[in-house]
Amino acid sequence: MQWPWRRRKVVVVVVLRKLLTCAICVIALMGLLSVRVHVFPSSKVSDLTDPYKLPTVTQQHELNYQKLSAEKKWTQELTPPHLSKEQAPPHLSKAPLSSHKLNGDNGSLDFEKLWKQPSNRDFVPCVQPGSNYTAPDESRGYLLVHTNGGLNQMRAGICDMVAVARIINATLVVPELDKRSFWQDASNFSDVFDEDHFINALANDVNVIKKLPKDLSSATKVVMHFRSWSGLEYYRDEIASLWEEFQVIRAAKSDSRLANNHLPPDIQKLRCRACYEALRFSPKIEAMGKLLVDRMRAYGPFIALHLRYEKDMLAFSGCTHGLSDVEAEELRTIRENTAYWKIKDINATEQRSRGYCPLTPTEVGIFLTGLGYPSNTPIYIAAGEIYGGDTHMADLRSRYPILMSKEKLASVEELEPFTNHASQMAALDYIVSVESDVFIPSYSGNMARAVEGHRRFLGHRKTISPDRKALVRLFDKIEKGLLMEGRKVSNRISEIHKKLQGSPRRRRGPVSGTKGMDRFRSEEAFYVNPLPDCLCKRVSGNVNASTASMR
Repeated sequence: MQWPWRRRKVVVVVVLRKLLTCAICVIALMGLLSVRVHVFPSSKVSDLTDPYKLPTVTQQHELNYQKLSAEKKWTQELTPPHLSKEQAPPHLSKAPLSSHKLNGDNGSLDFEKLWKQPSNRDFVPCVQPGSNYTAPDESRGYLLVHTNGGLNQMRAGICDMVAVARIINATLVVPELDKRSFWQDASNFSDVFDEDHFINALANDVNVIKKLPKDLSSATKVVMHFRSWSGLEYYRDEIASLWEEFQVIRAAKSDSRLANNHLPPDIQKLRCRACYEALRFSPKIEAMGKLLVDRMRAYGPFIALHLRYEKDMLAFSGCTHGLSDVEAEELRTIRENTAYWKIKDINATEQRSRGYCPLTPTEVGIFLTGLGYPSNTPIYIAAGEIYGGDTHMADLRSRYPILMSKEKLASVEELEPFTNHASQMAALDYIVSVESDVFIPSYSGNMARAVEGHRRFLGHRKTISPDRKALVRLFDKIEKGLLMEGRKVSNRISEIHKKLQGSPRRRRGPVSGTKGMDRFRSEEAFYVNPLPDCLCKRVSGNVNASTASMR
């Protein structure tokens, strides 16, 4: 028999247990409801029903290129598929960012301020030819092209030679890539670019063939060094007159052979169609590039940092700030022994003070911090092997530990088809850089300029171009202890770069007072900024398909 007081005690305990259980459930429910899920703005990676997976190395030669060519391209403006933990590579251990605000050392910075894209002010691509544009005239001969330089120097040269072929009524033979440059890359055109697409895309503009016909192997040929930055008259009058004596013209070099400005509108638009539509990377490169973008996107919005701090760049530019005497001497020796680098004696201090040197990894860290990007910002390093390796990367890595690269995002087996081919590896970096939320080059070299122009063409995606000359003065004060990193430095860096973030503007002309070749050299290159030639204002919210097109 239970006593009444004992029975009351049992009832009280049961009630308390029920109340405690209810309280726990309510707290858990409130916690779940309070979680905010944020989908980060896309850099427009192609949307696939199933996540694309590259074949293994043994399957690589069985790749169905026709199927790949039919897939949506990485340059299309589509929202990427959600990447779950299972889809992300196992070596990506960091969870994606999931907050509207990123907390940096200088306090909480608004998400929009860091990642918001500049307004395109209703500028859209307009690359279709005018109403009087006709199919290519009957060919007067064949144009062979030997490209020169790295990937992006060759890209620009190829597109210019397409326009030259149109001007002189030539049949263009698929250009030969440079195999003798510093990088010693044996890749052929079809290894880097989609050859069939290139030929077909230009069918209404220029006749393009893969090889010179065999019956012309003994034909009369002339090797020409086309004059740099030449206009329409030079090619129509001087070069086209060579057809009277020769059946084949061979261009010994392709870089900077066509003027940036003062060419007919249809020729300028053809250059853009060649660059942004016809000259597509090979299917295997596009697929791998798409995969890298997807894996980088697993971290949330990210910066692509073109860290131009490789051995060849430092040797060529003569920049030695922050390097040891042994390293500086090694670079001097490389420069001295590279025959086609004309300038040998370079004052490193003077180069840097003029803003002609790439930012060092340490300086990049100060710059990013000054802009307000917090330490948990994902950064993709678009570069080859960094000179000095971890020794020179330590400071940047201590500030921004989520430093990724193609070598970290992909396995050795996945990268194997591209390894030892500098142009193909650079193409992967190019794809990720174009697709990043923010692109920042540490130096305004060929890749930086090419990526900036492509991002402008695709809608003026955010590209922050460091004012190296102004930054060096700040960095020197910090290094000498005359200035401390903090709000003052941050405000100054932000103010300097407020108008250097990729907003629409017309291509810059020559520097006042310059003459001759220096005048052309001082102009902003055509492929850095395709406005006004290939970008037009949208009229009344509609774009006439005959005057504008989007890929």
